[in-house]
Amino acid sequence: MNEHTYAVIMAGGGGTRLWPVSRKNRPKQLLPLLGQETLFQSTVARLIDLFPPERILVVTVKEQASEMRAQVASIPEENYLIEPAPRGTASVVGLAAAVLKQRDPEAVMAILPSDHFIRNRDLFHYLLRAAFKVAEHNYLVTLGITPLHPSSAYGYIQQGELLSTEFKYPVYKVKRFKEKPDEETAQGFLRSGDHSWNSGMFIWRADMILAEIGKQMPALFAALERIMAAWNTSNRDETLKSNWMDLKSETVDYAVMEKAENVAILPASGLGWNDVGSWDTLFDVLFPDINGNVSTTLQHLAMETHNTLVYGNNHERLIVTIGLDDTVIVDTDDALLVCKADQAQKVREVVEHLQKHRQEKYL
Repeated sequence: MNEHTYAVIMAGGGGTRLWPVSRKNRPKQLLPLLGQETLFQSTVARLIDLFPPERILVVTVKEQASEMRAQVASIPEENYLIEPAPRGTASVVGLAAAVLKQRDPEAVMAILPSDHFIRNRDLFHYLLRAAFKVAEHNYLVTLGITPLHPSSAYGYIQQGELLSTEFKYPVYKVKRFKEKPDEETAQGFLRSGDHSWNSGMFIWRADMILAEIGKQMPALFAALERIMAAWNTSNRDETLKSNWMDLKSETVDYAVMEKAENVAILPASGLGWNDVGSWDTLFDVLFPDINGNVSTTLQHLAMETHNTLVYGNNHERLIVTIGLDDTVIVDTDDALLVCKADQAQKVREVVEHLQKHRQEKYL
């Protein structure tokens, strides 16, 4: 990687579908859900061989920034960009691109979520290097995940024709972005062979994505211009907050990329990728026993139990399951979640219910 390449970690999400472990002040990216490292630490660890810490930026909210600095002390404090409030990934991308363009007019950046699991780190590095080469030809590049099964939990990207053969890895023009489908549509996407899961990982020149934001989201672009005019002054925080709060919350996928023209995709197979979005995804990441059970607690007695997840942090507490199949059990100090594995996506509705009824102590 040359000195103009940067990684931007998006790390401000709430992780509501992993409640009751993921909470407002300790969201999933700050937790060691899959081992000793937190998801945020793992994200930084797989980047550090490609980017020195001074070329890694983190966009997050104030409530999470201090814990992130404590978990990863090597990233300079000025590389933490603090959102005054969550306003969607389009605003996050725009702010990071504007800051990098001001710092380095030739900046090429990778946008990477903080909460992904990637088993094959070597392939990930290879794909990123290949994507940066494509981005240098003024393409907006995304990494697509070759689907392993029909899923209604992910958005999809349909690939078009193969781009120039000068690239070392097959690169295709993006035909269209598609929102999360129903089960039948997802099966059709899988059969077609030309659809990838939308990974939410993007690579582009900072000036190219800003130009596209200028076309597709003029209000955001104008706000970014005002913010950057005050960036190196004493009015930075006040200007950022006053402009930020009026922004609409929109994703970069659909507000920008859907209508952009020079969009390319590198389909990735064998990456061992998972967005760790809900409890049922842990079946794909953690290794099950002979009966398909996954348990993170040392004291789990499973009797006639199959394909069941038991997640607990208290290794002295005994959890016994009898005659259970396809179930998720999550045990914390003040809340217990029990649901069918195929209903795990609905945990977000629990959080919405708690918010609506002002049960803040459980959030």
